[in-house]
Amino acid sequence: MKDLKTDLLVIGAGSGGLSVAAGASQMGADVILLEGHKMGGDCLNFGCVPSKALIASGKVAYGQAHSIRFGVADTIPQVDYAAVKDHVHDVIAQIEPMDSQQRFEGFGVKVIREYGAFISSEKVQAGDHVISARRIVIATGSSPLVPPIPGLDTVPYYTNETIFDLRERPDHLLIIGGGPIGMEMAQAHIRLGSKVTVVEGLTALGKDDPEAASVVLDTLRSEGVDIHENALVAQVRGTEGAVEVVTENGDIHRGSHLLIAAGRKANIERLNLDVAGIDRTRTGLRTDDALRTTNRRVYAIGDVAGGLQFTHVAGYHAGVIIRSALFGLPSRAKTAHIPWATYTDPELAQVGLTEAQARKAHGEKLEIARFDYHHNDRAIAERKTEGFIKVIVVKGRPVGVTIVGHQAGELINLWSLALANNLKMGQIAAMVSPYPTIGELNKRVAGAYFSPRLFENQTVKRVVRFVQRWIP
Repeated sequence: MKDLKTDLLVIGAGSGGLSVAAGASQMGADVILLEGHKMGGDCLNFGCVPSKALIASGKVAYGQAHSIRFGVADTIPQVDYAAVKDHVHDVIAQIEPMDSQQRFEGFGVKVIREYGAFISSEKVQAGDHVISARRIVIATGSSPLVPPIPGLDTVPYYTNETIFDLRERPDHLLIIGGGPIGMEMAQAHIRLGSKVTVVEGLTALGKDDPEAASVVLDTLRSEGVDIHENALVAQVRGTEGAVEVVTENGDIHRGSHLLIAAGRKANIERLNLDVAGIDRTRTGLRTDDALRTTNRRVYAIGDVAGGLQFTHVAGYHAGVIIRSALFGLPSRAKTAHIPWATYTDPELAQVGLTEAQARKAHGEKLEIARFDYHHNDRAIAERKTEGFIKVIVVKGRPVGVTIVGHQAGELINLWSLALANNLKMGQIAAMVSPYPTIGELNKRVAGAYFSPRLFENQTVKRVVRFVQRWIP
C-alpha cells in the first residue's frame, strides 16, 4: 500500500468533482482526484452531451419532413441510425479533452483511476493507495434506477448508459418512465423513424407546471408518440426484438426494444459510508446547507447530495465547496434560483416556484404575468409560435418562472439571474432587447405585468390629461 496525504480528496470525476479539483488545485491546494470509470462522468458519456446530440439529429430529420411551410418541399429523411450514433460519439470526443486526465494533471491534480472506499473517518483506499485528507468531497453522481419489475431480469433492456451504443434503429421502442429522459428519447427516436410507446406510472413530466407540460405532451402525441399515463407496470416479458410491457390494468404494449427511464439513484454503494460515519437519506447523502455530511470532514455535491439532479447544480455546488473548504468562509447552497430544462421540442424550462407551489406558499399575494409565443414576431417568422412564458410575482419580484416553447432553456437564464439577485419586475422591463428576437419574450412578459397598472389606471389617465391640457 502507498500512503498519500492531501489537502483535498475528490471522489468522482464528473462535472462537480472536476470543477472542485481544478479550482482548488489552481488556487494552491494539494488535490487528489479519484475516478474508477470514465472521466467526465455521466453527463459527458451517457447523459447531457449524447442525448442533446441525438436530439439534434432528430431535429434535422424532422425539419426535412416538415419544410413545406417555409416554401421548401418536404422530403422523406434518409436516416442512417449508425451514422447518427457516430455523430453522437464524435460530439463526446470533441468535448472529452476538456475533462481528460491529462488536462487536470496539468492543473496540478493527482489523478488516480480507481474507485474509492472509506477505511476510516478521514482515510480512503483507492486501489493500492491509502489517502489521508483534511477535507473530502464525494462527487460520485448517480446512475439509472432500474425498478424491481417482475421479469425484467430475463428481458434485454437499455438505460441511458447503454442506449447510445445501440447501432441499429429500434423498430418500436418501449420506454418505461415519462420524465425528462424518457420524453427526450421518445421524441428523438420518433423523429429518427422508430415507433415509440411511453408507459408512465403516474403523470408524464409530473414535476413541471401541468399547463406547460401539456403543451409538450400534446406535441409529442401529434408526432406519433404513444403516451400512457397512470399505467403502472406489472410485468415485463419477451426476448430480444420482441418485448412486452404489461400494466396493472391488463394492457399489453409490444415493441422491439425496451428503455428504462424510471429515475436515478445516487452512486454510494462502493463508498463504505458506515466506517466514515456518514448518514444516508432516501435519495442520497444527508447534508446540511453547507453541503457537509454527518462527517464534518466530508462534503457531498451534485446528484449524490440527494437534491436536484442536474449537471449545472453540481457545478454550482463546486463553487459553494471551494468557498467553504479552501477559504474557511461561510457558504450555503440555495435552490431558489436553480433552473432546469427538458430539451424536447418545444423545450420546457422552470426556475423557482411553479404556479401551484407559489399559490400554496403565498396565497392571494401572488400575481401572474403571461405572454404567449404567438405574439412574438421572431417566433412567427420561425414558425415556432407554440408556447408561453408565465412569471409568478410577489410584491413586485419574480418568485418563479415557467417557460414552454422555442429556446425556453435559453430564455430561463435571465430569470435565474433575477431570482439569484432579487431583482424587481421593473428592472426586467427596463431591459432593451434587439428586435426581432425570441429573447424579447422576457421583456414583453415584464411589460404585461405593468400594462394593467398603466393602461387601466384612472389616476394615470387623469395625470396624462392634466399634463396635455395645462403643461405647454
